[in-house]
Amino acid sequence: MNFTFSHPYQYATGYSRPVAYFCMEYAIQQPLKLYAGGLGFLAGSHMRSAFELKQNMVGIGILWKYGYYDQIRKSDQTMDVLFEEKLYGFLVKTDIRFTIQVSGHDVWVTAFYLPPEVFNTAPIFLLSTDLPENDYLAKTISHKLYDANPETSIAAAILLGVGGAKLFEHLNWKPEIYHLNESHGLPLLFYLYNKYKDLQQVRSSVVFTNHTAEQAGNRETDFLLLEKMGFFCNIPATEVRMITKLEDHLLNHTLSALRLSGIANGVSAMHIQTLKELWLRYKDICPIISITNAQNFTYWADKELYKAISDNNMEGLQKRKMAGKTNLFEVVADQTGEIYDEKVLTLVFAKRFTGYKRPDLLLYDMERFNRIVNNTEKPVQIIWAGKPYPMDYTAIGIFDKIVHVTKLYKNCSALVGYELKLSRLLKNGADVWLNFPRLTHEASGTSGMAAAMNGAINVSTPDGWFPEFAKDKVNSFIIPPAQPGLTDHEQDAIEANNLYDLLEKEIIPMYYDYPARWLSMMKESMQNIIPLFDSNRLAAAYYEKMYACFTKQTVKAMQPAGIIHE
Repeated sequence: MNFTFSHPYQYATGYSRPVAYFCMEYAIQQPLKLYAGGLGFLAGSHMRSAFELKQNMVGIGILWKYGYYDQIRKSDQTMDVLFEEKLYGFLVKTDIRFTIQVSGHDVWVTAFYLPPEVFNTAPIFLLSTDLPENDYLAKTISHKLYDANPETSIAAAILLGVGGAKLFEHLNWKPEIYHLNESHGLPLLFYLYNKYKDLQQVRSSVVFTNHTAEQAGNRETDFLLLEKMGFFCNIPATEVRMITKLEDHLLNHTLSALRLSGIANGVSAMHIQTLKELWLRYKDICPIISITNAQNFTYWADKELYKAISDNNMEGLQKRKMAGKTNLFEVVADQTGEIYDEKVLTLVFAKRFTGYKRPDLLLYDMERFNRIVNNTEKPVQIIWAGKPYPMDYTAIGIFDKIVHVTKLYKNCSALVGYELKLSRLLKNGADVWLNFPRLTHEASGTSGMAAAMNGAINVSTPDGWFPEFAKDKVNSFIIPPAQPGLTDHEQDAIEANNLYDLLEKEIIPMYYDYPARWLSMMKESMQNIIPLFDSNRLAAAYYEKMYACFTKQTVKAMQPAGIIHE
């Protein structure tokens, strides 16, 4: 039986333009393990909101046979990496077969379909090369998300970009807009250029979202290696260099996307300022606007907490938060053997572990740390969770350091398995959601948004999305940042000290001595987080600002290259 596709729901007025959304990872629901961190969480929320708003959008991704990885423990409680095959009976297997070219060889591709009714998302197709028609190397292209092997990673980019475009041709579903969510699917642009033979036609069809200012997220790759692997879809090398304005041997994927797309966006107001510094000196980049990231309220929010505040039931609000803590503490006890108390102030640091997020900042001054965690009069409980990149041994070392420290305290724990299910439990059970990236390094960050939807109070440095939300000591606490221009060590010392002061002098005393004030901050935070940080606002903004009026004519009429719109 031939698989046929037409968009499965009637799209709403204003959202009829067909959009194909390309992303390397999606955090849709706990059983579907196709994500590493914030990019996936954002994409999952976007797909849910596209469904809620009935937008004419289709997602394209890759069905990772082994997911990202499963975070488990070694015998000494430190973390280990497990790659385990995933099985998904709820996906629809299609009979679709077509080929893409990788390193001059045909690689067979199939597609699996996630219908909207399974998890209330826009329809999503997931590509796979794990087919008997392929040799082992070709099969591995869709085995591991962000494979450490450079050639496999390049091949995955070809699969997403070229494979996604060819899939839509096979389905006879014609997007008017291709949304490249991060530069992982960059070969899409070269495929379209090879198809149209017209750079303006490509620009009038493609929008691009950049999610990070970090070097690791703005990849540079040797041009000859990319050419050898078929990254440029058989476009002559001289022509590729011309359209990307490449002057040396390294292709910057983000810069190329900015030069070949019609419009792009950063993911917070602060991120736009960073993008200016990074890219404004280059010629012929597309206009960049700001659309701040968000999380899906329907999926993340604790509706009982919101019912309590709508009824002005502060006692009910407190009881519901206690219930969330009870559920979380069952996981803590199961993983670590520690029994936590629902009445004790509970701090949570949970996100992808990487250096600039500084997961161990609380441990910077152990004398100050001990003073806080050993205070029996006003006690605290601290929980860490997060998954480092499986080959980032520095970040894994930080996680393991935290594990060893927590063994010394009955009120400190490090949890493994930070995925959607645990993330929801942590946000629902946290009194305080900690976040302290080095300033300007967090493009947006979204975990604090979902935490606020669960009655957790954000304590953060003023980076990413946070300055757009935070009202210090009203709906959150702002950690005073160090002056710019200091070394990392100097910045860490100052901001760690500011964090300790904030905890000791304001946060902990307020929780215990002024519980009504604490509940008032919870209520303010929960009310302030919506609607601006609900992804329905985000999904609507993409149609209004990026998709709806985007044509070949408007691309020609846009302001000169490099102008940043805000």
